[in-house]
Amino acid sequence: MSKDNVLEVRNLQTSFSTDKGEVRAVDGVSFDVPKGKTIGIVGESGSGKSITSLSILRLLAENGKIKGGEIRYKGEDLTKVSEKRMRELRGNEISMIFQEPMTSLNPVYTVGQQISEALISHQGMNKKQAMVRSVELLKLVGIPSPEKRVKAYPFELSGGMRQRVMIAMSLACDPEILIADEPTTALDVTIQAQILELIKDLQERLGMSVIFITHDLGVVAETCDYVAVMYAGQVVEYSDIRTLFKQPKHPYSIGLLNSLPRHDIDQEKLMPIKGNVPSPHEMPTGCRFAPRCPAATDLCRAKMPELMTDDSGNQIRCWIYSDEWPGEKEVNVYGETRIAKG
Repeated sequence: MSKDNVLEVRNLQTSFSTDKGEVRAVDGVSFDVPKGKTIGIVGESGSGKSITSLSILRLLAENGKIKGGEIRYKGEDLTKVSEKRMRELRGNEISMIFQEPMTSLNPVYTVGQQISEALISHQGMNKKQAMVRSVELLKLVGIPSPEKRVKAYPFELSGGMRQRVMIAMSLACDPEILIADEPTTALDVTIQAQILELIKDLQERLGMSVIFITHDLGVVAETCDYVAVMYAGQVVEYSDIRTLFKQPKHPYSIGLLNSLPRHDIDQEKLMPIKGNVPSPHEMPTGCRFAPRCPAATDLCRAKMPELMTDDSGNQIRCWIYSDEWPGEKEVNVYGETRIAKG
C-alpha cells in the first residue's frame, strides 16, 4: 500500500441475492483515496456509487455480500477484519454522511443525544462531556444558538440544519476519512453551496480525506481532486479533476459532460446520452456502455475491456485506447474527435 494513500480499493465485487438470481452491483471497482484529498465518485443512478461506499463500511443489506477484492485502510484489509473491528472504525476513523438526513436521524432522540452517542462509544466520554462537545460541534458546522439546538429533535430543524447535524455527527471523532453520499440532495441552491463550502473548509482544517458520491458534475468540479466515473457497477475512467474536464477519454464521460448546460459557449440544446443503463439482471456481454456508445464496434459488443493505466497514472476502460482497437484512427464521440491507439 502506498504511503500517500489512506485507502486503496482493489477489484471490489459486491453482489446481492434476489428472486431473479445473483446481481453483481459492484464489479471490479478499483481506486485510491490519497491523504487529505477529495475523490469524487460520479455516475447515473444505479451505477453502484452508494453500494461502493456501503461496502467500504460493510453496511450492506442482509442479501448483500462482498464477493471479492480488497479494501485496504492503512494497510488493513477491511473485507477480512471482524465485525467488532468494523464497529471500532465506523463513525470513529471512517465516517459517513448519508443521503437523506430526515431518515438517517432518529426522530425520538434529540440532536445532542445522537451526536453524544458516538463520543461516548468511541471517545470514552461521559454524558456531560459528550453534550459539551456536541455543542462545540454544532457551533463548528455553523448552527446558530447551538446550546438551544442541541436539545432540539430532528423535525424541529430545517433540511439544511439537519444536514449540518449529520456533518457534525460524522466529524465527532475526527475521522481520517469522510464519505459524503449525495450530501446536498433535496437542498436548495444556496444551502447546497453552504454545505459544500462547509465540508471543504472542515477538510482543510482537519486534514481528512473525503469520498464525495454524487451525480452532479458541477459539485465534483468545485470540491474534488480526483474523479472515478462509474457505469453499471464498474469504474470506466479515473483521473485528476483537471484532466477529466479538459480532456475526458471514455465515451460515457464525454457524454456526461456534453449533457451539462454550458454558459461559456453558444448552446441551442443539450446533448443527451441515448438509451438506458442496463438492467443488473441483463448486463451486456462486452463493454457495458456499448449499447449506448456511438463509437462501439463488434469487439466492444463481444469482449469486456480491462481498466488500462496511461503514463500519467489515469485509468480508462475503453477499447479505443488499446492496441486491439479495430476501428478508425480518428473516432467521433458525441461530436468530439478522439485519436485511437490501435
